Amino acid sequence: MRSRHRSRPRVLVARLDSLGDVLVTGPAIRAIAAHADVTLLCSGQGARVAPLLPGVSRFIAWDCPWITSPSPALDPAEIQQMVDDIGALNIDEAVVLTSFHQSPLPLALMLRMAGVSRITGASVDHAGALLDNRLRPGETLPEDVPEPERALAIASAAGFTLPADDDGRLQVQGWEGADVDLPARPYAVLHPGASAPARTWPATRFRDTAVRLAEQGIVPVVTGSAHERALTAQVAGNHGVDLGGALDIKQLAHVIAGARAIVVANTGPAHLAAAVGTPVVSLFAPVVPSVRWAPYGVPHVLLGDQHAPCAGSRWRECAIPGHPCLSDVTADDVWEALESVWETRKETLA
Repeated sequence: MRSRHRSRPRVLVARLDSLGDVLVTGPAIRAIAAHADVTLLCSGQGARVAPLLPGVSRFIAWDCPWITSPSPALDPAEIQQMVDDIGALNIDEAVVLTSFHQSPLPLALMLRMAGVSRITGASVDHAGALLDNRLRPGETLPEDVPEPERALAIASAAGFTLPADDDGRLQVQGWEGADVDLPARPYAVLHPGASAPARTWPATRFRDTAVRLAEQGIVPVVTGSAHERALTAQVAGNHGVDLGGALDIKQLAHVIAGARAIVVANTGPAHLAAAVGTPVVSLFAPVVPSVRWAPYGVPHVLLGDQHAPCAGSRWRECAIPGHPCLSDVTADDVWEALESVWETRKETLA
């Protein structure tokens, strides 16, 4: 029961996979935060962006052994400690946000053990006493919708809706004053890495794109994590600015926000670009459906064969020789797409 001394209920919102997955739950989190105090339960990767999401009062980082990839070993003592930690928060209810291939039920069991009395989630499996509000994917919950809308539908089933003045797009905050030097000339961001190798575009094609940008008077700014420094250096070459391993998440948002566009695979920075309003040229491997995971709410162009044999496979490593879904995309294709999203952005701002 909610304490009578609290004016707003305490709601735990769970999204336990990657940084991009947490970003796309932003509209659902804001819908819940309009009515309640939100604690976000997310992975270590998701925790990087959790402080930037409007509506999050506090967050708990936990690498869940049935969601995180690669999966850590399941430690019963760690599970019990998480149950105890959640119990100590006096949570009134929980909204478990999952993608189409994930189950909310193991976490729902933990939440019941922690004393959470009302839980909402989407499950294809019978939930018994684990869910109070169960959406049925493919029945009461359409599946071929963008992930932000899926999360909003789950939040709505729990009784939480966006305020009338919220447009439902992705948002992040607190990045505007990040300390990072930006090029004086117009620039575009190239982000050659991805969370799964099956989603990557060849580094040589990214480098060709960097050369093409430089020839057109646009500075190629190459971003990536610390373990991608060799890749970002290869792409930047003598034509671009290499920021591989040099940016925290606020600085990365600041750099992307100032760009004319970003060229990126289906990975976290694509959703970060959507959250700061930057157009995206999306090198989208169809291992997951683009209707669910394409950049949301910003001008974008999808490149890649969406009907390749890998479509819907959820592969992390490409099993098809030559990686045909993306290898046929050229730097000329990317340049044409960049010109298209720039024009679209001008029309949007006009």
